[in-house]
Amino acid sequence: MDWRGRVGDVWAAEWRRTDRSLADISRHLDAAITSVAPETGHALDIGSGAGATSLALRAARPGLRVTGVDLSSELVAVAQRRAVEDAGDALRFRCGDALAVAADEGPLDLLCSRHGVMFFPDPVVALASLRRAVRDGARLVFSCFAERAANGFATLADSAIGLAPPQDEGYAPGPFAFADMDQVGAWLTESGWHPDNVARVPFDYMVGEGDNPVEDALSFLSQIGPAARAMAQAAPPERQRIEDALRMALEKYRAGNRIALPATAWIWRATT
Repeated sequence: MDWRGRVGDVWAAEWRRTDRSLADISRHLDAAITSVAPETGHALDIGSGAGATSLALRAARPGLRVTGVDLSSELVAVAQRRAVEDAGDALRFRCGDALAVAADEGPLDLLCSRHGVMFFPDPVVALASLRRAVRDGARLVFSCFAERAANGFATLADSAIGLAPPQDEGYAPGPFAFADMDQVGAWLTESGWHPDNVARVPFDYMVGEGDNPVEDALSFLSQIGPAARAMAQAAPPERQRIEDALRMALEKYRAGNRIALPATAWIWRATT
C-alpha cells in the first residue's frame, strides 16, 4: 500500500472519518495501552496516522514522552496540527520508517500501534528489530484486524463488487496480514517477544452518520477500503452498479442517523 503517496494522502484528507470508524476499537486499545504504560520514559506509536493513539496516551500519561511515526508526511502533518497545544517535545511526530525511527529513538519503554503493524514486508524481522530498540521489561501493545469474514467493510465490498474473498496464498502485507492469532503468536515468540495476552474484540466500524448516513457511508467507503479501490478502477457503468449495491447493503445496517458495520480485531500485549 502506497502510504508515502496516494493512500497516505487520502487517509490524511479523511482523518476525521477514519478516526470515527475506529473509535470503538480505539477505546479498547487505549485502555489496554494505559494498563501497561509507565508513568515516565519514552513510548513509540507505530503507524501513528493522524495521531489519535499518541494523543490519548499522552493525555493518560502526561509524564511519558511519546513519539509517533508514520510513513505519510501528510498524516504526520495532521498529527502535528492536532498536537500543537502540547508543550515542549514530550509529544512529537516523525515521518519515516518505524524500524529506523525506533532504532534512533531507543531504548524505548513502550511500543504501541492502532492497526499499524500489518504492513511490514517481513513481520519476524520487523518485530525482532523493534525488540532490539526497547529496554528489558518494555511492553508492546497493538491492535489488528481479525479475519476478513468478521469485518463487514470487507465482506460488504466483496458482495457489492461481485468477487469471491481473496484466497490465502501466504503472508502478504495488508489489513488482514495479522488476522491469524496462532501465526502472530509464533511471530512474536520467534522475534524475542513474550505474548502475555490477546483479546478478540468485536466492535462497531462506524461508516456513516448525519441526516443521510447512507450517502455519508458510501462517500467514505468510496475513499477508504477495498470498495474504494474497485470503484476507482471501474468504468462509469460498473461504478454505478457497485454504488447502488452498496447503498442497498448499507441501508440494512442503518440505525437512526448512524450506520455501523460489524467488525472484529485482536488486541495483543507482549513483553520482553
